[in-house]
Amino acid sequence: MSFIWPDMLWLLLVLPLLVLAYWVMMRRRKKYAMQYAGLATVRQAMDSTQQIRRHIPPALFLVALALMLLAAARPVAIMMLPSDQKTVILAVDVSGSMRANDVVPSRLAAAISAVKTFVQDMPRNSRVGLVAFAGTAAIVQAPTSNRDDLLDALDRLQLQRATAVGSGILVSLKAIFPDIEFNLDSLDPRPLESQDKLTAQELGKEPKSKPPGQFVPVPPGSYNSAAIILLTDGQTTTGPDPVEASLMAAERGVRVYTVGIGTEAGKILTGDGWAMHVRLDEEPLKKIAEVTKAQYFHAGTAHDLANVYKTLSSHLTLERREREVSGLFAAGAAVFAILSAFLSMLWFNRVL
Repeated sequence: MSFIWPDMLWLLLVLPLLVLAYWVMMRRRKKYAMQYAGLATVRQAMDSTQQIRRHIPPALFLVALALMLLAAARPVAIMMLPSDQKTVILAVDVSGSMRANDVVPSRLAAAISAVKTFVQDMPRNSRVGLVAFAGTAAIVQAPTSNRDDLLDALDRLQLQRATAVGSGILVSLKAIFPDIEFNLDSLDPRPLESQDKLTAQELGKEPKSKPPGQFVPVPPGSYNSAAIILLTDGQTTTGPDPVEASLMAAERGVRVYTVGIGTEAGKILTGDGWAMHVRLDEEPLKKIAEVTKAQYFHAGTAHDLANVYKTLSSHLTLERREREVSGLFAAGAAVFAILSAFLSMLWFNRVL
């Protein structure tokens, strides 16, 4: 737990002073009672039960005061709250390496099965889109709340040649921001002005002044209305550098959750006179997740992949957020103050 106004916590030092003042007052009261009270009164004052009861109202009042002071410091707690994310783009690798069967029955078949379950479990008010990428990337299904259209699009996925993970990220980003511009023919797909701005930030300098309406980067992970889930074996063979592509998502605050499917040992695929060793390349996927303030998940089996999508579902529907809880402390202070006043009234009327 943290506090918005932590300087207010210094007021808590008043509490020990109040306890000391109360102790001094009780000592003086006891001294006067011993001087002027009759024997019956002294016996009653020495009764341990009565002594404990008479301290309860002041103790409750002290707790109420402590809670009020904590509320004044405006405490903030991390809570699990419904997410604002309304759009999720699923970017699925359909390159030839996804036919490897180190994940049974195959990487692609296991991926499609897990994605279908994920889609069906998503809240109905969420819009889900589908991007398929191999040597190039394309939006197979624009973001929609119609689950049947999305499931049909998943069934139409077919394997193709080459792998352009960076293109998959960029086309997914375009499904969220249709006006985004990028260059698929360069390792760094960002427009020149974005490259200048990022370079200036990295060097600790002020970027050059831009015309009004020019894109201004936001903190990574700060855009809560959409997210991208990238599923691939991570081996890029063509297209933009995937980490450079993820910088464009980071500049717009979009998280890119990466799911690596396959094993480190990989599998040898054979064809007409050729053989190719395909294995999971985790490093770029971890970097993409790190840059965009998301998470990387490894799925070495179909069961692992299903569990990954269950975890992702909870991440996208419930999100850890900081929320001010000073109202709870103030409400608690009010309850303790009322109890203190009520018990004090009963005490003075000799009900207790």
